[in-house]
Amino acid sequence: MEGNGVSTVIDDIVARKIFNSRGEETIEIDVITSTSMGRASAPSGASRGKNEVKPYPRRGIEEALKRIETLIVPELLGMNVDVQEEIDRTLRELDGTENFSNIGGNTAFALSLAVAEAAANAYGLPLFQYLGGQLAYELPYPLGNVISGGKHTSGKTPDIQEFLVLPLDARTFQEAAKANALVHKKVGEQLKKKTRNFFGGRSDEGAWIAPIKDHEALELISAACEAVSEEMGFECRAGLDIAASTLWNPKARRYVYSRSGRKLDSGEQLEYVLRLIDEFRLVYVEDPFHEEDFESFAELTKKAENCLICGDDLFVTNERRLRKGIKQRAGNSIIIKVNQVGTLSRAVKTVKLAKENGYTPIVSHRSGDTVDWHIAHLAVGLSCPIIKTGIVEGARIAKINELIRVEEMLGDKARMASLPRLR
Repeated sequence: MEGNGVSTVIDDIVARKIFNSRGEETIEIDVITSTSMGRASAPSGASRGKNEVKPYPRRGIEEALKRIETLIVPELLGMNVDVQEEIDRTLRELDGTENFSNIGGNTAFALSLAVAEAAANAYGLPLFQYLGGQLAYELPYPLGNVISGGKHTSGKTPDIQEFLVLPLDARTFQEAAKANALVHKKVGEQLKKKTRNFFGGRSDEGAWIAPIKDHEALELISAACEAVSEEMGFECRAGLDIAASTLWNPKARRYVYSRSGRKLDSGEQLEYVLRLIDEFRLVYVEDPFHEEDFESFAELTKKAENCLICGDDLFVTNERRLRKGIKQRAGNSIIIKVNQVGTLSRAVKTVKLAKENGYTPIVSHRSGDTVDWHIAHLAVGLSCPIIKTGIVEGARIAKINELIRVEEMLGDKARMASLPRLR
C-alpha cells in the first residue's frame, strides 16, 4: 500500500546464515521496502516437542536458503508488509504441508517476524505498538533460568531441566530483571562455597551448571529467593521446567531420573511434583508430564493451588492442541514460541484462544537463541504477562535490555502486567 509517503510494498528479501548462541548455523532474513526494513533470525531448541513444525527441509539450512530464493521470493515481492495474515497464509500455501517440512518452520518464522518489523518501521512505530496499539503498555514479568540440568547439561547435574525464578509484585521491569540477576548471583556464590567441583560453568542460557541433585538445587534457589525478596521489597519465588518428555521411557512407562536413580509411574510423578510445589512454594511448573499426557496435566492443575501449570511440549503453541487441553482442563498456562508453529499469525491466534479461556500466555526464548529482540515486543504487544528469557548470557540480555528500553519509551504509561493469583 502507498499513501502519506508510506510504502509497504516488498522490494527485496535477503536471507543469510548466521550463528546462534550455541555456535550453530541458523537463518536470518531481511524484508525490505522502499521506506523500511525488517530483520529477524530463528532460534533453536534443545528439547523440541514432537508436534512442533520442522525447523528446516530434509536437506537442512542450505536447502531452506535455496527455496527462499526460488520459491518464496518470487511470490512475496510486490506484496505489502502490512497484510500479515495474507503473507503468512501465502507461506503456508507455498509450503503445502502441515508442519512446514517443505520450506522449514525457521524460514517461515524469520520471514513472518521480519515482515511485521518492516511494517512497523514503515509506519514509524515500535513493533509492540504496531501489534498492540495504544493498549500495549504493560511490561511482562521475567521468568529466568538460574540452574540448568537435563538436556541442557551433562554429567552429575540435576535431572530436572530448569530451576527458575519469577519476581512477583515488582514495581518496574527494571526492578524485576535486577531481582532475577541477584538471585542468579547469590546462587552462584553459594555453589562456590558448598559444592565441590563447581567451576562456574554455565549452560546455553547462562544458568549455572553444578554437580548437585534436584532437591539441593531447589534448596539453593529458594534460599536465594528469600534473601532477594527481603532486599528488593517484593517477593521472588521459584519454579521448574521439568521437561518431562525427556525423562519419559515409553516402554517402561516410567519417568526415569537417571542421575538420582528415581523411576516413577504417572501417579508417582504426580505426587512427586505436588510435594515439590508444596515444600518449596513453587509458583510455576512447566511440562511436569510427557507431551501426550493431557490427563495427568489436568489432574495436577486441579490439585495444585495457586501455581501455574504450563504446557510447552504439550501445546507447542498450536491452537488445535490448546483446544484439546482446554477441553480437558489440562494446565492453566502455555508457552508461546512462534517458531513452534512457523508464523506470527498462528501464534497470535493461539494467544487469543489462551486468554479467552483463562490460560496465561508466556512468550519464550529457546535455548539456542540469537540477539534478536522480537519476543520482547511480542510480550508487550500481545499483552502476555510473563516472558521466559533467561537472566544472563548475551542472547537473553538482548531481550531484557530491549524491555528496559520499551519501559522507558512508554514513560508514565508503563505498568507491570497483572499476574494470576499466585499466593
